Amino acid sequence: MSEYLIAKIFQVNSDGIREDTLSPEVHAPLIESELEATLNWQSPFENSSADQKAPALVAMLQSGAIIPFLKDIGVIDKGGSGGEMGAIERNINEFKGRTGITKLNSTQIFTGMPPIRITASLLFRAYRDPINEVETPLKQLWDWALPEKLSRDSLAARAKNSASNTQMALLPSKAPTMVGLQYKRRYYAPLVIENIREPLNSPIASDGYYTEIVVPVTLCSLTALDKDDMARAMNGV
Repeated sequence: MSEYLIAKIFQVNSDGIREDTLSPEVHAPLIESELEATLNWQSPFENSSADQKAPALVAMLQSGAIIPFLKDIGVIDKGGSGGEMGAIERNINEFKGRTGITKLNSTQIFTGMPPIRITASLLFRAYRDPINEVETPLKQLWDWALPEKLSRDSLAARAKNSASNTQMALLPSKAPTMVGLQYKRRYYAPLVIENIREPLNSPIASDGYYTEIVVPVTLCSLTALDKDDMARAMNGV
């Protein structure tokens, strides 16, 4: 299999740099993978038109339903369309088929974007050694996804035991590891593992170890990306 079809995941720092080239790597072909960017565009002026201020009245004017209504309540004479009442009816009919939506009040503005998400399914299959080919890389993914350490002490106990160390008292636990992904000449980093699933019904060998497993993961960029960040990722930088 071509090396470009194998995804490589490894630990990086907050700048997306791999400081320890000897640290563990997880290699796996991707069965399904997708890069997703959600871009938030909104129309903040859409509620400023007459349609929004008096929706029922505007709807009757636009559809022409207001004329029968005015005739029913006696505002306009049902008998004819001449004279002053006829002029009123003709003026009201000018609104039929018109709308208050304009290019100005329908203009969209960019209000931001969440980080980029990569959803993928990693395939691990044992040909000779289930432990090293399946179990070890799976464990490594869990090690990166979960917090490195969660404190068991209460705030009071931490304050007492760490009187001279404010950071240990306020933020005693260690967040999960950031990772990088190299795939098809592309390099995405830093990423965090936002979601990971382990199908427990995957096939096993006689000793209970997985022989094959497909692990769905969701990787998320640490920050939102701009076009320069994406260009660097596509160039493998």
